[in-house]
Amino acid sequence: MSDSEGSCRRAQSHVVGVALLLAITTISMGALTAGVGSMVESNAAAADADRVADSLAAMEPSTSTGVARHDLAFGEGHLTVEPRTVRLLDSEGVVAEHEVGAIVFEAGDRRVTFLAGAVARGVGNASRLDEAPPIATGDGLLLVGLPVLNASGSASVAGEGVSATLRTDTSHQRHELGSGEYRLAIETATPGAWERHFAGTNATASRRTFDGDEHGSVVAAFPGERTGYLVVHETELEVET
Repeated sequence: MSDSEGSCRRAQSHVVGVALLLAITTISMGALTAGVGSMVESNAAAADADRVADSLAAMEPSTSTGVARHDLAFGEGHLTVEPRTVRLLDSEGVVAEHEVGAIVFEAGDRRVTFLAGAVARGVGNASRLDEAPPIATGDGLLLVGLPVLNASGSASVAGEGVSATLRTDTSHQRHELGSGEYRLAIETATPGAWERHFAGTNATASRRTFDGDEHGSVVAAFPGERTGYLVVHETELEVET
């Protein structure tokens, strides 16, 4: 092989090597850019979920009376009010049943739910409660505070750069239930969060599906006979944009 032929082949090899290096670099930069983009979107969704969770937790229908307004803002996502049912049962059956409504916010893979006074993050068994419901137990007593959301008009909002106000008008009704062995059933898409919460209150949690419900319920059985009280926090809800 002549010197000129060897030089030519070395030159061709160099060109091929540079082309391969450029291709690998381009692919790597593309993957890096996609990864950074996904991380930015995830961080933005997490920040939106944090802001919405704080706004929902601040509503506190169990401690407010009359008209109140709470600012709500998120960069991207959607918020809706979905039907949920809460039931209080004793040994003979259903003592009280209320359609309570759940405020559900979703942004990317993030989900926040306000239900029965509690604020949950996530969905399914991987969910957790950020804010506990207004339920208290004592020596032979059970007090269930139950926010009931009645959404009027359009209770959904979605898009980018959303700024809205949650307007609530709350009144309270107290019901004496007498003595009994009580169970509380929460229809929910976040059963894991509710099960862990009830386990921490010395209640025994199980799951049950009631006819007509879209989701299953977590049923908390409170040990022993108790005097029960139910305080319904009737809340008219409007989402003002």
